[in-house]
This record gives sequence, structure tokens and C-alpha cells, in this order.
Amino acid sequence: MTDLVLTVACVSRRGIVAAVSGFLADHGCNITDSAQFDDQANGRFFMRVSFRSETGADAQALRAGFAAVADAFGMEWAIHDPARRMRVLLMVSGFGHCLNDILYRWRIGALPIDIVGVVSNHLTYQKVVVNHDLPFFHIPVTKATKAAAEARLLDIVEETASELVVLARYMQVLSDALCQRLSGRIINIHHSFLPSFKGANPYRQAYDRGVKLIGATAHYVTADLDEGPIIEQDTVRVTHAQSPEDYVSLGRDVEAVVLSRAVHAHINHRVFLNGTRTVVFPASPGGYASERMG
Repeated sequence: MTDLVLTVACVSRRGIVAAVSGFLADHGCNITDSAQFDDQANGRFFMRVSFRSETGADAQALRAGFAAVADAFGMEWAIHDPARRMRVLLMVSGFGHCLNDILYRWRIGALPIDIVGVVSNHLTYQKVVVNHDLPFFHIPVTKATKAAAEARLLDIVEETASELVVLARYMQVLSDALCQRLSGRIINIHHSFLPSFKGANPYRQAYDRGVKLIGATAHYVTADLDEGPIIEQDTVRVTHAQSPEDYVSLGRDVEAVVLSRAVHAHINHRVFLNGTRTVVFPASPGGYASERMG
């Protein structure tokens, strides 16, 4: 038996669910989990179906058969093999909490990905990366070398066949051209539940304003700084008795958790772009660990 995942996005119309479920039943497949959303505001329909091929039909054969159904409804679709690990390139600058968290989750199997390397504009985490037996790419960035640095980054993405780029607190602004080139394939973590505190030292700004909640937002990268489609968010409560250093410590913890959740959702094909927003289907009822771990 073969476990697979079908993802569908298209204009909303009657008969989509029946067509999908009918096709799977006719081809000897049993649905094990299904989620769907009909966005009435813009007339778009989204669906994610986990299913088991009980006849042993593989993804390639099912793709060939499903193409006719997809064409009839004008679907953007894919059939994924969850046992195949997504190839992920990480990027980091001077703060390593998100990098270390992802490396740990990857090492214990909680993030079932193939990390193809780590890019950094500093050498701070070279030893950490090499000790994990991963390639480390040092690309210094200055105003004068920015174009060349981005060209080198794109070369690395191509050479490593990276399917997803994760900015694990990579503190360089990417050009519009690069954002467009990697659209839907690059995730960033922003140090705020809402992008209210921009620029240097956001936690000091939050402390000075006396906020009671701090948090983090993981989003796809677009040309609009820190304003791409949101994938995951979380917060932690703080009080007047805590210091700016406490804010930083708590903020780093929530950043790491939120980024890992966003990556987990993406690699399990639970995130759909919907204009400037996203549709994110929750993990199966058993939680994150129940999703196939490759």
C-alpha cells in the first residue's frame, strides 16, 4: 500500500469534492484524512486529501489519471509522496536560536527534511553547521557586493536543488527580484505578533511601550518587508516586572517554535497561498507526530 497526499486549489464550483473522492475510489484508494475550505470572499476552493492506494498504484500513475479531473475544474494540483523529504536550505546571520532549534528538530526526526546546507553572511555558526556534517556557505554581504551575493545564493539554490529556503534569522533584506524568483519557496520569521515594532531592537521598543504580549510571525517572503502571507503566529504574555532582557529571551523561544511550525506545515503541504493570505490546514488529529516522518 502507498500513502500519498493530494492538494487542490481552484475556482469554487459544485462537484469538486465528488469528483476527487470519486476518482480516488475508482482507482482503489482509501481517504485517510481530508480538509477543505471554500473562500466565499474570493471564490476560491482549497483541498488537501491524505489517501492510501490499496492497489499499489504509485504517484506517477495516479497523476496521469487525475489530470483529466484537474483539467475539467481548472485545478492547480499536485500528488505528493510524504515519504520523500523536502530539500531545505537554511540561512542565518548573528542570532542562532532558530538555526539551532531547526537542527535539533531535524536531528531527532521532528522535522523530516533534508537540509542541503546553511548559508550565512557571518562565520559565527560555521563550526555548529560543520559539526552536523552539513555544508556551510559563507557569503559576505555589503552594499557594493549585494547583487553578487544574491547571484551566488541563487547558484547554491540551484546546485543543491533546494525546494525551500528558510531564513532562520537571516538579517539581510532580499531584493525584489530574488523574492519574486523564490516566491512561495522562502519562509522568514518576524519578531512580532503584529509588525508594529520595526527596525533595530524591537524588544526594547516593546518594553518601552509596556506591551503585555510579545510574539512572532512566520511568513512567506515578498518584496514588502515582513508583510508576506502569514503561515504561523504565536504569543507569550509578559508583565511590567520583566526586563528588556526577559523580553528578548521569551521572544527568541517563541520565534524558534513559530518558525519550526511554519516549516512543518509547508513540508507537509498544508499551506496554500491565497492572494496576500494563506490557507493553512491543521495537522491530523493525532498531532504533528502522526504526520508521516519519511
